[in-house]
Amino acid sequence: MALELGGRLPDATLLKRDGDGFAEVSLAAYTAGRKVVIFALPGAYTGICSTSHLPSFIATAEGFRAKGVDEIICVSVNDPFVLNAWGDDAGATAAGITMLADAGAALTKALGMAFTVAQKGLYDRSQRYALVLEDGVVTKLMVDDPGVCDRSKGEQLLEAMG
Repeated sequence: MALELGGRLPDATLLKRDGDGFAEVSLAAYTAGRKVVIFALPGAYTGICSTSHLPSFIATAEGFRAKGVDEIICVSVNDPFVLNAWGDDAGATAAGITMLADAGAALTKALGMAFTVAQKGLYDRSQRYALVLEDGVVTKLMVDDPGVCDRSKGEQLLEAMG
């Protein structure tokens, strides 16, 4: 299934922090009946992800909430321990952003958003995208070209919501 406006995200099991451990999250069940923002990026602690993409959603979190967004979710193809630490270190957790690990890249691959740059150690990583999901349906979608972060930032998605 390709990621597309008006489409439904395939169900996938992601991992999130749960107290001192981690819990499996069925994406379909987790987002059902709610308005959520999901943004995906290549990896925790990587260049543009750390200096631009994640910070843009931290900066706009309250703006999304003012537009009725129930939750902001960051998805990355990382193990849940790394993603959890990055969320804490970057201030995303404190800003109320949920960090969900697509550890095996199941969601990323199902959406056709996987890429590999072996010489940089990036295997089956996610292209950058941001979307609004309303009861499982994609109502806004911003996808970046590989290697850039100019469409899927928090500011651009918030503006697209009107």
